Amino acid sequence: MEYINLGLTALNVSKICLGTMTFGDQNTQEEAHAQLDYALSQGINFIDTAEMYPVPPKAETFTRTETIIGHWLKHQVRDKIILGSKVAGRNRGLNWIRGGDDSLTRANIRAALHDSLKRLQTDYIDLYQLHWPERNVPLFGQYQFDPKLEFDAEGQQKAWVSIHTQLETLAELIQEGKIRAIGLSNEQPWGVMEFLRIAKEYNLPRIATLQNSYHLMNRSIDFGLSEILYREHVSLLAYSPLAFGHLTGKYVDNPQTQGRVTMFLGYAQRYTKHNVTPASAAYAKLARAHGLTPTQLALSFVYHRWCVASTVIGATSMTQLKENVGAWQIKLSAEVLQEIEQLHLMMTNPAP
Repeated sequence: MEYINLGLTALNVSKICLGTMTFGDQNTQEEAHAQLDYALSQGINFIDTAEMYPVPPKAETFTRTETIIGHWLKHQVRDKIILGSKVAGRNRGLNWIRGGDDSLTRANIRAALHDSLKRLQTDYIDLYQLHWPERNVPLFGQYQFDPKLEFDAEGQQKAWVSIHTQLETLAELIQEGKIRAIGLSNEQPWGVMEFLRIAKEYNLPRIATLQNSYHLMNRSIDFGLSEILYREHVSLLAYSPLAFGHLTGKYVDNPQTQGRVTMFLGYAQRYTKHNVTPASAAYAKLARAHGLTPTQLALSFVYHRWCVASTVIGATSMTQLKENVGAWQIKLSAEVLQEIEQLHLMMTNPAP
């Protein structure tokens, strides 16, 4: 395993991060702990979670993931683990989180962190992330900014908690020793630059990471954001490298096979778009033509992409997890990478 520092921080993390959004729904506590133990044995020291997990989010499962991790974490050497979690934001209809008041106010961020620390059975979180922006932005399959959403039904400008206030709150929590570094998730170029600008102007904490979706069928990062991350020393944490399972090839082979797509119908609208199925089939065919599994092709591409600091992987079985971790050893040839680019130009970002 290789390791890298996140942003300009001293947080030294494995290039593979274990994602946990299946814990508490698709995976039992026993299965989750087995995954965590295996990841640790493979040199993975970076674990990612969130207060709203497991996914898809539901009132009856909310907070289970952090609770399961907490039961495991209390038996570990804490300073050997880099733990990331996230505070849920507004505008996603999760009415069971803080009674529906999910804006990123000072009180809400503090309450979210307090509850996460209690569930995780730890005194601090290494990387605390804003799960999605407070303001109006295209998210999770939306791909165009819509200025009409800036206004309510009466035509009044919607209010949102300022980035300055969000950073001030995070600064307090860092000073109190409850978090070590901060990051963004599902953020857009303007937001990344604005967080950086305000941090510099007001001497507030600087974001270390951006956790966005990045895979063969969603390379939106490559259009503008990759340069920002490079020049501003912000580390990309690539999530969903297998595109909700589409890039494993299993839905190409059998569209009704059991998996997140068939279990959670109607969820994850970004994967219901027209070109997802043909793109999945094309990448699976390319992988097999070169003696690789579709999973190996998809993961190796993201693992070794220059702009990716660490890749967040998830699995519902140990067999899947072992294949995912094992794909780290595979380096794609120049020929395969060229063929990937040809497919990418023909079917650019079918699952944004």
